[in-house]
Amino acid sequence: AIVGEIGLVGELRGVRQLPQRLAEAARLGFKRCLVPRGALKSKERSFDGMEIIPVRSVEEALEAALLK
Repeated sequence: AIVGEIGLVGELRGVRQLPQRLAEAARLGFKRCLVPRGALKSKERSFDGMEIIPVRSVEEALEAALLK
């Protein structure tokens, strides 16, 4: 899953209600979720058993999504 807003130059920006969105993605069975770097307040890299991968841009998101 990917959660965030894409800016005009490809940056990934934060969205409201991120914990609720992550909980819903985990409930739907997603194992990994790409989120905007800095969107999470903690340094946690997992949420309800789902791996959280922070990214800055669409380019980073594509690299992270295609590597695993």
